[in-house]
Amino acid sequence: MHPVLFDIGSFPLGTYGLLLAIAFFAGTALAKRQAKLDGLNPAAITDLAIAMLIAAIVGSKLLMILVGLFTPAGQEGAMTLREVFTLSTLRAGGAIHGGIIAATATFFWKLRKGQGLPLRLTGDALVPGVALGQAIGRLGCFSAGCCYGTETHLPWAATFTNPLAQAFSGTPLGIPLHPVQLYNTLANLTVMAILLVVRGKRQFHGQIFALYFLVEGLGRVITETWRGDVDRGMGWLGWAWLSTGRLTGIAFMMLGLGLWLFWNRHQEAK
Repeated sequence: MHPVLFDIGSFPLGTYGLLLAIAFFAGTALAKRQAKLDGLNPAAITDLAIAMLIAAIVGSKLLMILVGLFTPAGQEGAMTLREVFTLSTLRAGGAIHGGIIAATATFFWKLRKGQGLPLRLTGDALVPGVALGQAIGRLGCFSAGCCYGTETHLPWAATFTNPLAQAFSGTPLGIPLHPVQLYNTLANLTVMAILLVVRGKRQFHGQIFALYFLVEGLGRVITETWRGDVDRGMGWLGWAWLSTGRLTGIAFMMLGLGLWLFWNRHQEAK
């Protein structure tokens, strides 16, 4: 729609980058509010969120690059080693689940080092903000034209016309597409709502953290149905339907279920 809001001199202000910044501040604010409910230090939450943000940026690009390098030449998203170091790769948002994986690893690493924060309660405080940040970030995807959908002629179809969207993300122009980015925004807002509702009925510490991975993974498996750029990584393990998003979504669900079962059995730990 509008990959670039306006130019400041020779510097273009990208809509995607601006919305990512808004997503971070909004998500962190919600996480700090949730942390206060459990008596956690909001300043420590902010420090942790910054570390996770940096990890998420690196992780999302790494997963995008890895998938691109292993995607057969000629398919959507295929990448050569030379293309890894191009400006278009730098501008690309990356693969969101790569960012979540890296941020989660940083979360466990930072808390093991000792941040004065209990692991389970901190996880419960963070994930509603993560879901909110994802919802806002997907609006950035919609503005930039990346992560686009398959062709459709439904009344709410989105048609991209800005050449920058095609240049940056390979977005098809002049073709009505499923606004799958908005589907993901709605899915993430639903995830956030579920987490906040269940938090009021929490049965054990860490339940909200585990639930996030369960419902986020399920939502991604479903919304991949309408992704038009899922050729990259399609056919993992020989199954044509198993895109990168579905593979990581299933892994998230397994992680969430494992944490739920383990922490439910060990409720005395914090």
